Amino acid sequence: MFPPKPPKGADPRMYFFLFLLTLGTTLGYQGWTLLYTNFAVESAHLSAADNGLVQSLREVPGLLGFLIIPLLLVMKEHRVAAVAALATGLGTALTGFFPSFVPVILTTLLMSFGFHFFEAVNQSLLLQYFDVRTTPVVMGKLRGLAAGGSLAASVFVFFCSDFLPYTMMFLIVGALCMFTGVWGLFLDPTNKELPIQSKKMVFRRKYWLFYLLTLFLGARRQIFIVFALFLLVEHFRFSVNTVSVLFMINYAINWFLNPLIGRTINRIGERKLLSIEYSTAILVFTGYATTGSAWVAGVLYVIDYIVFNFSIALRTFFQKIAEPQDIAPTMAVAQTINHIAAIFVPALGGWLWVEFGYQIPFFIGAALSGCSLLLVQIIDREIRLHAPAKA
Repeated sequence: MFPPKPPKGADPRMYFFLFLLTLGTTLGYQGWTLLYTNFAVESAHLSAADNGLVQSLREVPGLLGFLIIPLLLVMKEHRVAAVAALATGLGTALTGFFPSFVPVILTTLLMSFGFHFFEAVNQSLLLQYFDVRTTPVVMGKLRGLAAGGSLAASVFVFFCSDFLPYTMMFLIVGALCMFTGVWGLFLDPTNKELPIQSKKMVFRRKYWLFYLLTLFLGARRQIFIVFALFLLVEHFRFSVNTVSVLFMINYAINWFLNPLIGRTINRIGERKLLSIEYSTAILVFTGYATTGSAWVAGVLYVIDYIVFNFSIALRTFFQKIAEPQDIAPTMAVAQTINHIAAIFVPALGGWLWVEFGYQIPFFIGAALSGCSLLLVQIIDREIRLHAPAKA
């Protein structure tokens, strides 16, 4: 795994840089994800409504993703990525020290600012430095790396949760993330010959489908991240070890599967792959709402996790219609769009869960997936109409 061998045609310096920081932020963010729900229930004693509010506030940094644009006036993109990884690790490392409602919000915000800003810049650098055939392959490999790193974090939590307190586990995964961020600060993988990125907000009519699908993706993602896992812990009483095993299964599958997803995009195209994703998501969300079996719910979670990775096809679709100078500002704006619905969906979903039953958020997820399924049918037309002319 290390040092990484770049795919054919990939810029080796940028590939290593993104490899390093992807591994670090994965350890920090996924370590936080693995531990948070059980920590929130067992140590911080948060209710479903409290948890929904924390998760909504966690998405505020994503809503502020457009702030990356003025930040790029004073800092290069790769520096922003390294600092963001450092912040992700620091927020994660501090979480376990403060097991109460308000401090959990504060450490979550620090971690979230780092992670969301890294994700936006990471996607921007990917789309700038790799061509339309190489990008899906690189994305798939980096997603596979993230799954492998997440598997390592899951193994760590599984074997250490019986004798290490939450404080120490959060600290260890956070420190590893911080280390990669510091390392990244000393690297310069840039290519001065690439088009200069616009330093202002960019909205173009031809990107409308990308914007709308990104909005629906953000809402659906929150239902998956917040309520699917909370269903397993709160309703089906999954322990921290059981959750760790479930995550290990997910990560082991996706470690091998994600590189294939990138190649599949080149083989069948974005429309077909996203259609498979959204069709499956409709069935999965309906299953969450109707099953009474913990085993079935666990299997649905694994399937949900697998197909969610197909969403990289949305970014490769954008790359095919984007003007080269629009990539960085549009990825920042997309981060904001992705989180518009994500700000209120967890809080609203938590309220609906308490007042009307846990099934309601999942039926909403099924409806959102149905809307996305209809929209992706015109992706091929949009590519034909709006692909930029080659020089």
